[in-house]
Amino acid sequence: MAPATAAGALAVVLVALVASTMADPSPDAVVLQALRSGLQDPSGVLKSWDPELEDPCTWFHIACDDSLRVIRIELGYSNLSGPLSPELAKLDQLQYMEFGANDFQGTIPAEFGDLKNLISMDLYNNSISGRIPASLGKLSNLKFLRLEQNRLTGPIPRELAGLTQLVVMDLSNNDLCGTIPTTGAFQNIPPSCFANNPRLRGPGQQQGGGPSDDTDC
Repeated sequence: MAPATAAGALAVVLVALVASTMADPSPDAVVLQALRSGLQDPSGVLKSWDPELEDPCTWFHIACDDSLRVIRIELGYSNLSGPLSPELAKLDQLQYMEFGANDFQGTIPAEFGDLKNLISMDLYNNSISGRIPASLGKLSNLKFLRLEQNRLTGPIPRELAGLTQLVVMDLSNNDLCGTIPTTGAFQNIPPSCFANNPRLRGPGQQQGGGPSDDTDC
């Protein structure tokens, strides 16, 4: 019976090895794959994002903390195009979203307001359209918000005034409208960060004879 016992033990070991190689990917890896699946990547920047490697901390352009959670995505100047995946909001430890100078399109997902640890959101110089979500006002740790050189429309959300940690906010070169807020975080933002928004006006100013609020926006 000894040979049979040995064979049984070997079979158990083999099953364990197969199971270990088929381990489920981390939730962060699933989120990043959702982003990748919607993007055009002609330069192969995301080639290392291998779905068979369940640990995204080994992928290029990704940084993790000691708990192997994704804290940084660096994809600036990567020749990427496509939508911003709402799934990114599930990266609840993310601190830096560096997506500047690509061709990201569509809107900024309102779900990004759930990124409670986010310090920097760089989406400048893309083709992003639609409104700035008011939910970004929930990003209490945000220090850098760069949305310049896009196709954003609508008023500037007043909720952003509550971002007490904000150091840099650039909304220039869009198509925003309404009145520039002056309270809270907006008190230290220079006028140049609102430049080249033809339908945007300073406080107290009127546009086209209309009221000096955002109802005409």
